[in-house]
Amino acid sequence: MSGSFVIFEVRNQNNTLTLTDMAKVIYKSYNQNDSLLFPHCIGDFIPENDPVRVLDAIVEHLDISAIEATYKGGGASSFAPRMLLKVILYAYLQNIHSGRKMEALLKRDVNFMWLSGMQRPDFNTINLFRKNRLADVMDDIFTQVVKMLVDAKFVSLEVQYIDGTKIEANANKYTFVWKKATKTNQEKLDLKVKAILREAESVLNMELKDESDNVMTAEEMQKRTDDILAQMDEKGISDKKLRKGVAKVKEESVPKMKEYEEKLEIVGERGSYSKTDKDATFMRMKEDAMNNGQTKPGYNVQIATENQFITNYGLYNQANDQGTMIPFLESFADRYGMQSPTVCADSGYGSEMNYEYMVSNQITPFVKYNMFHAEMKRNRRNNPFLVENMFYNNDLDFYVCPMGQHLEFIGTKKEISDLGYVSTRSVYRSKDCSKCPLRSMCYTGQHKTRTIVVNHRNNELRAMARELLTSEEGLKHRSKRPIEPEAVFGQIKYDNHFKRFNYRGKRLVKAEFAAIAVAHNIRKMISKGYCVCSEVAVG
Repeated sequence: MSGSFVIFEVRNQNNTLTLTDMAKVIYKSYNQNDSLLFPHCIGDFIPENDPVRVLDAIVEHLDISAIEATYKGGGASSFAPRMLLKVILYAYLQNIHSGRKMEALLKRDVNFMWLSGMQRPDFNTINLFRKNRLADVMDDIFTQVVKMLVDAKFVSLEVQYIDGTKIEANANKYTFVWKKATKTNQEKLDLKVKAILREAESVLNMELKDESDNVMTAEEMQKRTDDILAQMDEKGISDKKLRKGVAKVKEESVPKMKEYEEKLEIVGERGSYSKTDKDATFMRMKEDAMNNGQTKPGYNVQIATENQFITNYGLYNQANDQGTMIPFLESFADRYGMQSPTVCADSGYGSEMNYEYMVSNQITPFVKYNMFHAEMKRNRRNNPFLVENMFYNNDLDFYVCPMGQHLEFIGTKKEISDLGYVSTRSVYRSKDCSKCPLRSMCYTGQHKTRTIVVNHRNNELRAMARELLTSEEGLKHRSKRPIEPEAVFGQIKYDNHFKRFNYRGKRLVKAEFAAIAVAHNIRKMISKGYCVCSEVAVG
């Protein structure tokens, strides 16, 4: 047994040494190379209600038949899919997303070793499992976990607090393709090629094509060019300059036109995409280190929460939240076979289209519109010249200005939004405002009459929303909304350091966020006291 000696010196009043005593320090013995007759069970090192045990119990009760169906059988034995799922979800629970880090932890971390049963799949096995087997099933696993939350009374699915955020894609910053620039270049090329081909056809006395304003397709350009070159060969045209120009169209312009067509097909209804992740769209991010409004490739991530649990999620290519609400609500209904009777969201979702959808589907919308807070201000409420403050005669359909002049109905006009929604607007006009003493306060135009455009249906929907938002229940939802999805996004992005996707392509990106959402929900379950008891986990 190893030890050491400590010498204590005792001195008298004259500061002379009188006694030397010796005390022995004892250390606990250890031997790194001792063999145990009865080895420890690795589970003995893990506390009873450790988070890893909670996760293990949850995964044990998941239906993973869809994952098992991806295995063909035969050949060498495979790692158990349930074990790999446990390892991956626990890694996400610990904010670990790298397959290489998972491989390392399977060799030295007792929790990972227990989950895997001391098996050590390498990073390649883990990553292939995520890409090839788990990606298409992760959404169903998320749904199963939420249903566990419902059974445990953590959520009811009766209300959705909806919000969105932009998360950067795993794509290079300067690989953008802009739709507008591509169309402009395509049109320029079309005009240039048409001029060359038209000149060649006139020289050959060929029947001139009835050219429309539409851009030629690459196929049409190819056929037209081949016809011209065949006629040149047949008639023995030796105009080298002309032949060279037509040949250049075939060799350079046709492939270029194909490239433009492919880019426009990829971009679709979006304004841009990234060459390294074609599903990502360039968006303005809040996390702009240079504070210069630089766009980055990313995805618009939408979530619905209840009690800070994520109950639904969706990834969209459009930067505007307004157009995501209807497909997001539809995905919720498809996921659970029901719809929440209550929805709460900020002003980014408050549009006539969204209100109309929610009302028609018996959803109570506690959703702000963009002018909600402005309308609450005194200076706006007391301004008699604003349309919303003018007297409106509903029976005779006219407005009355502060000076008593009628603004009569003159017709309607249709407006189509960028999302394809058609709204009807009524137009009203006064008779003569030229001699009105309050004209400068009423409007600033040079016309003798004032014209106003009113969307009555939108006003009705906004009035309904305003009444709901200012009610007692509305005030409760409005106060709760900032601590629901906004707090969840804060936890995911800043507490758990997930600000950028690790995969490319919407399929894998969606699966990755599903894993993030599952990990978040399990983490929240543990913090709220979800425990493991005998055979089942109960709340």
